[in-house]
Amino acid sequence: MRVFTIGYEGATVDEVLAALARAGVAQVADVRAIAASRRPGFSKTSLAASLAEAGIGYRHLRALGTPKPGRDAAKKGDRATLERVYAGQLELPEAQAETAALEGMIADKPTALLCFERDPAMCHRTLLIAAAFPNAEVVDLFAG
Repeated sequence: MRVFTIGYEGATVDEVLAALARAGVAQVADVRAIAASRRPGFSKTSLAASLAEAGIGYRHLRALGTPKPGRDAAKKGDRATLERVYAGQLELPEAQAETAALEGMIADKPTALLCFERDPAMCHRTLLIAAAFPNAEVVDLFAG
């Protein structure tokens, strides 16, 4: 199983689309709790439209996002709190259902997990993969 990740921090939509296309990604799993962004083009509706124009599918998996206390910890560089908060999130029934859906997506087509954070080591998407797909081959993509 291969799973791609990408963060859009510091990148434009075109740069993200180019990185996804170069890697052969066919669909994006948006793993932000809140699929809104102050960065132009990265809110749910506009991002989904841009991806569709590029021939890339889109699905928002809200329950796989980080709750506010985890996002606050990440902003402060508090990895231990982020890990604790996110582990609790992954135990929720809706997160377990979305993890199963994500597994199906990954098995079906090349899929990238998308979040804001550019550095995968500082993002919950790395925690998600470690918890749900510990044997996956992870390919971190960078845009911009």
